[in-house]
Amino acid sequence: MLTRQTPMLDRLQTWAHAIRRDAHALYLASRDPRVPWYAKVLAAAVAGYALSPIDLIPDFIPVFGLLDDLVIVPMGLMLVVWLVPPAIMAEHRAAASLALARPVSRMAAAVIIAAWIAAVAAMGWVGWRWVMNAA
Repeated sequence: MLTRQTPMLDRLQTWAHAIRRDAHALYLASRDPRVPWYAKVLAAAVAGYALSPIDLIPDFIPVFGLLDDLVIVPMGLMLVVWLVPPAIMAEHRAAASLALARPVSRMAAAVIIAAWIAAVAAMGWVGWRWVMNAA
């Protein structure tokens, strides 16, 4: 059964895609030497917050958990976009759009996660051996 999307849902999906693209563009702008230092610092902070799984207010708290994502990220994006020169921002938006269009490798993600798990397990084992030998 096919359902027709409502115009509001289409607008929300477009807005969410633009937020994701702009967050990536801000990350790119934060590394660009043509961007002023204060815009770089703010761009790195906003992009880090937008892309980080850690929130100021956890998402499981009703209303407020999602409200910080709906207010802090767009307001931060608007502020940084205002601070970054328009030509540079357009260049980074284009690069971010290309990056988002690339296919995602789930196998590479699995390998990276497995490597992190192995590294944490090895550090835990070495720490356990050190504690047991010290006792």
